[in-house]
Amino acid sequence: MSGNHVHHSHDHAHGHGHGSATDFGRAFAIGVALNLAFVGVELVFGLFADSVALLADAGHNLSDVLGLVVAWGGAALARRPASPRFTYGLRKTTILAALANALFLLFACGGIAWEAARRFADPPSVAGATVMAVAACGIAVNAATAWLFARGRKGDINIRGAYLHMLSDAAVSAAVVVGGALVLLTSSVWIDPVMSLLVVAVILWSTWGLLRDSVGMALDAVPPNVDAAAIGSMLRTLDGVERLHDLHIWPISTTEVALTVRLVMPGGHPGDGFLRSVAHRLQHDFRVDHATIQIDLGEGDRCRLHGASA
Repeated sequence: MSGNHVHHSHDHAHGHGHGSATDFGRAFAIGVALNLAFVGVELVFGLFADSVALLADAGHNLSDVLGLVVAWGGAALARRPASPRFTYGLRKTTILAALANALFLLFACGGIAWEAARRFADPPSVAGATVMAVAACGIAVNAATAWLFARGRKGDINIRGAYLHMLSDAAVSAAVVVGGALVLLTSSVWIDPVMSLLVVAVILWSTWGLLRDSVGMALDAVPPNVDAAAIGSMLRTLDGVERLHDLHIWPISTTEVALTVRLVMPGGHPGDGFLRSVAHRLQHDFRVDHATIQIDLGEGDRCRLHGASA
């Protein structure tokens, strides 16, 4: 049995366009500042207008400020180098940040829904014009913040969380504008808590995918953008490979993927050039950044986790 570890630099992986979270430090700073200022505006005018929809949107925006701070902190911690204890560094904090973002939004949904239900029993009068004006400002603030993260949303779930939060906020603010207009036109104050429940529905819809993907990554599931079956098929077709053992693929951050595999090659060790070629294919074709490849010259033990050969 012979073991070999092949590790390529990350330069080529970044060429796929998924972008490093380090590129978004300024975006995080601007997004936090804009949204924190707007939360203060919404709270003041929400209390003045006695609008639960406006207060709900302020609470939602506050949770997004906290989410942006957590995501920013995760991205910063991910840049710390590996250590004897944390052998992959702290890259996985980006996954924990994405999960925290999803949980923040779920808690916000509960609070908004509770307050909206309470106001159905005794709906107060609402200053519709004030609600519309403040929420219209929110559309601009949230859309601008979402734009800051748009280019990184496809390759990094942490950045995607920030983008989705801001984009959903813009849509929610638009709904609040519509609600304020309806209150002005109809004088029906029950419209305000109804719009609050619509806010909850939008948040839940946009949060579900983030929650599902972040939980999967936290549990070391194969990232959704990595085709494990295709990787297995490619490895099995390599010259000299009789079978695979211990094929494992998992995320070590929201942008980096690790893989370990044992290739059973009874015909003899193929050499370092073969290992470098396989690692390059894994990185170029499947976006696997860290590949650990072991060559078994005999049958070798089967994977105890799988219960059979991979």
